[in-house]
Parts: sequence; C-alpha cells; structure tokens
Amino acid sequence: MRAEWASWVAGPALVLVVGCGTGRAPVVPAAVKAPVKVARCFLKFPNKRGGRAARIRLDRDLSQYVRTRSGRVVYGVLDLVTGVRFGQGDHEHDMITASGAKVDIVSALLHQRSGGLDEEERELAERMIRESDNKAADAMWSRVGGGGAMSEFYRDVGLRETTPGPGIYWGGTKTSPADRIRLLKVLIKGGKGLSAGDRRLVLGLMGQVQSDQAWGVSAAARPGDRAALKNGWTPRPFEHNSWAVTSYGRVVGPGRDLLLSVQTDQQPAEGTGIETIEGVARMIGTRLDDLSPTTPRSCPRNPFA
Repeated sequence: MRAEWASWVAGPALVLVVGCGTGRAPVVPAAVKAPVKVARCFLKFPNKRGGRAARIRLDRDLSQYVRTRSGRVVYGVLDLVTGVRFGQGDHEHDMITASGAKVDIVSALLHQRSGGLDEEERELAERMIRESDNKAADAMWSRVGGGGAMSEFYRDVGLRETTPGPGIYWGGTKTSPADRIRLLKVLIKGGKGLSAGDRRLVLGLMGQVQSDQAWGVSAAARPGDRAALKNGWTPRPFEHNSWAVTSYGRVVGPGRDLLLSVQTDQQPAEGTGIETIEGVARMIGTRLDDLSPTTPRSCPRNPFA
C-alpha cells in the first residue's frame, strides 16, 4: 500500500493523463516555433575611385602641412596589408640618420654571424636600440667592421640609397625613407641572410624603446595598435646650427601593418623636428583606411542557377 501511494504522489504527469471523472483530457497546445531570422549576405568590393580621391586629398593636405614647417621634410609609407604606398621625397638619400643607424649596425652584425650574438653583444644591442646608447654603438661599429662592412651589408640586403658614415662616425650614415622601409621589410619578411631569431631580436628591441624615446612615427598608431621604431636626432653646428631629426618604424593593428619613415633636417631645434614628424605621422595614421575603401553589395540570391 505504501509503495502504491508513493508511486501515485511521485507521478504528477500520470495524474494529468488519467485524471478523475468522465471529462476529456485537456489538450496540450503544440509548441510554436519562433520565426527564423535570415542573415543578409553582403560582399565587399574595392572602391578604387573613392580610394584615389582620398589619396589626392591626403597628398594635398600633407603637402600643405609640410610647407608650413621648417627645414626639409621627407617621408615614405607602405601598408603591407592593403599594398598602399606613397611618399614625398622618399628617394632623397642625403638625409642623416643619426641614431637611426643603430638598427643597421645590429642587423649587419647578425647578418655576419650564423650563430647570433654573444652575451656581451646582445647587451650592447639592447643598450643601442632601447636606450640609444652611443658608446654601445661605437663598440658594435668596431665589431661589425666599420663603414666598409656596412657598405657590404647594405648591398646584400638591397639598400642602394644608404651610405655609411665616414670613419668612426656611424651617426653620419645617410639614407632615404624608401631605404628605411626596405630595411623594415627585410626585418619583417625575412631573407637576405637574417634568420627568424635575428629578426625577432631586432624588432623586439625596437618595440621596447624607453618611453622618453617612443615619440615619432608612433603618432600614427590608433588605440590598441603596437609600434616598433627607432629615432635619431643630432645637432648640426656646421649646417646653420640646425638639427636633423628622424623616425622610422612599424605600426601594427587590425587591418593594418604600416611601415613609415619620416626624416627631417635643417630644423631650428630638436623639438621642432619631433613635432613635424608626429604631425605627418598622425595625419597618415588617421586617414590611412580611407585610401582603400570598400563598397558593400548584396550577395546573388542563387549564384548557381
């Protein structure tokens, strides 16, 4: 009896089906299905006309900005994602690199070595690029073999618009924005005798420069983008007591792998050069996406009909 009672209490579904009396069992309505939402399909097509118009506007605005600045200003741009490339004076190859040549020196020594740098050389490389230490650069310039060895390195990696500084003066190395971008491409894409580990070392150090030297082409970065760069700055007392200020590097983020070099000389002060470089970089970074716009179009309803 207890077992029967327990089974009756424990089975409310059975009560509904069996029930009491002679009335009909209640009808349970069928479940109503929610309407299915069909996602609309769109394809994106390059808007070449819009891109050309945006490029004309950007070239015009950059030219107007540069004309308002002191001294000479040249720059080169390449986005590895979209293939967008442009510049102004980007093949002028008499621009002093100053400390920008420190990346060249480390890269040239790695190019010579099949086993990478020893512990002391690695420490020197870190001081050269992260802190822009000149004494470390002097030591590494000697180890790499000076200007003659640097000329061989430039020839091997295809930098035809770069000339090493005379004698012990590595800071007198002259280059063009186009060659700075070529060097960045070698460090990113490989080949030319630099291993993946070599390239990671150099780019990693460029991404860790100390905060007071992180100015320059980093101004092209959007929130969340990452920058790896090397800057150069030097007084030129025999050139009307002016300054040469340069910056080149890589800015990476969603839909973007931007290589940018901005070089200036005949600047009245270091700060003026920095301000000019960041003005150019900021304008390029803000408007780069406009140069490769797309137009959305609905997908064909039955493309196989």
